Amino acid sequence: METKPTEISSSKMFGGYNKRFKHFSTTLGCSMNFHIYFPPSSSPSHKFPVLYWLSGLTCTDENFIAKSGAQRAASAEGVALIAPDTSPRGLNVEGEADSWDFGVGAGFYLNATQEKWKNWRMYDYVVKELPKLLSENFPQLETSRASIFGHSMGGHGALTIYLKNLDKYKSVSAFAPICNPVNCPWGQKAFTNYLGSNKADWEEYDATSLVSKNKNVSATILIDQGQDDKFLPDQLFPNKFEEACRSANVALLLRFQPGYDHSYFFIATFIDDHIHHHAQALRL
Repeated sequence: METKPTEISSSKMFGGYNKRFKHFSTTLGCSMNFHIYFPPSSSPSHKFPVLYWLSGLTCTDENFIAKSGAQRAASAEGVALIAPDTSPRGLNVEGEADSWDFGVGAGFYLNATQEKWKNWRMYDYVVKELPKLLSENFPQLETSRASIFGHSMGGHGALTIYLKNLDKYKSVSAFAPICNPVNCPWGQKAFTNYLGSNKADWEEYDATSLVSKNKNVSATILIDQGQDDKFLPDQLFPNKFEEACRSANVALLLRFQPGYDHSYFFIATFIDDHIHHHAQALRL
């Protein structure tokens, strides 16, 4: 089992390179792919801060790299982009691909506690295994300077991972995140199956619950939400997160964008603002 990453593709973009790697994940028990965008460098000894992107339901490590256009701003700001996959793959657990919002492509960035789904440990993969793998294999990455962002399920992942690990990340942002999964159909389905019926366990992976417990958030949280997003009324609940931030005295910039939906067209429109938001925090 090759735990060291092997490069499987490379494409030049804005002076830097999109590179795709595969490795065997000991956390997930399967082979995983991830992308890194390396910005251009004038010196071999230069180290780049890292910005992790967590994708949404049904996505792989490829969607963001191909569709977001984030590389232009990342190249200009000198920030490396890291895009992991959204779940373990190839384990052939019964029912893993029966629905688009659970199982394969729907890891929800948690550590499952139910025996059947024990390999679904995307939280540990993103927070522990991947940063260690990067720091051991890519000397040009300064993994101690890191920020995190994501979309939809990945926005939920970014917010919860940030709030549980304020010492590891300088900043967080999200596009159309699932802000209060304990109260929406996507979250309830995933949490029941991955975590069991104890609602207290669910709250450990709910940004709205976590922010009310965490008073030490110093960086402003940035969220963009399309007003024409069909999932806004019953899945995303940014207003509940906004209320929790207000109560906890946490700085939140929540921007509702008129006419925009849930797609990568929306993400590509506002991605530069997010890259600048993180680049500023990573320079501090």
